[in-house]
This record gives sequence, C-alpha cells and structure tokens, in this order.
Amino acid sequence: MAGEVSFDVVSDFDEMELRNALDQVRREVQQRYDFKGAAVDLTQEKTQIVLVTDSEMRARALKDLIESKAVRRNLSLKIFQWGEVLPAGGNKVRQEIGLQRGLPDDLARRLVKQIREEFPKVQPRIQGDAIRVAGKSKDELQRVIVWLRGLDEAVPLQTENYR
Repeated sequence: MAGEVSFDVVSDFDEMELRNALDQVRREVQQRYDFKGAAVDLTQEKTQIVLVTDSEMRARALKDLIESKAVRRNLSLKIFQWGEVLPAGGNKVRQEIGLQRGLPDDLARRLVKQIREEFPKVQPRIQGDAIRVAGKSKDELQRVIVWLRGLDEAVPLQTENYR
C-alpha cells in the first residue's frame, strides 16, 4: 500500500530578493535627477520597511520604484501593506510598509474548508501559519496545487515540501 503524500501551502517571500530590490532602489535614487538633493532613508526591518523622505510626492515616486524593482525580482506586490504617509520631524514624511508573511487565521480556515469541499480525497490541516495538505494520490494533490495557483487571494500563496 502506498504511503501518504503531502505538501504545505504557505505565504512567504524571499528576503534576499527584497533586500536586493531595495538596494537597486537606493542606487537609482542616487542617480535620478528628480531625487537630486533629496533625503531618502529606506530601512528594512524584520516585519516592515520604513521610508523617510522630503515630501509626499517623493514618497509616491518611491512606492512606484519599489514596486517596479520588486516585480522584476519576482516578488509579489501582495507582500507590501502600504501605510499612510505621515509627517515626521524636520520637514520630512514617514511611511511604514508592512511585510506580509504567513497565512492569516481566517484565510487559512476558509482555504481548508474550500479544499475539503473541492477535493474530498485529501486532508488539509492548519499547522501554525501554513496548511498541510495530505492524501494518498499524487495526482489529486497536483490538482489541488493547480487549483490553489488559480486563486486570487489577498496574500501570495506558495506550495512547498511536496513529498
């Protein structure tokens, strides 16, 4: 009798690719004419990016620049949670950009319910901030993966640990 096969559904991003994209943004800001003489501070933390610049117009331009560099590095734009542009001291504005990592509980429960309804031969289980989907048939699991890729959720979904 064949053993059980499984995979995990997660929501994550490559931190090195994000760091590389932000480095590209910093280099381009130094060379662009519209940012000449502008103070731009872009700091990456574990769960967010902090952007400090001179004006709200420059903050919008940096948002477009960050998004374009992220797309070129195959990062989903769904990982960014753009906060408000707030005034900071010294004629500067500050914007916090949250980084989405992990499946929210309500989305995980909804996905488990949908997988159970669509594919009765597999068993989805919530494990922390991921979903483990197990079943006896590799073909059935591959159908689940294809179905998941077709979904348009608020967070990017990836599959990993297929065994």
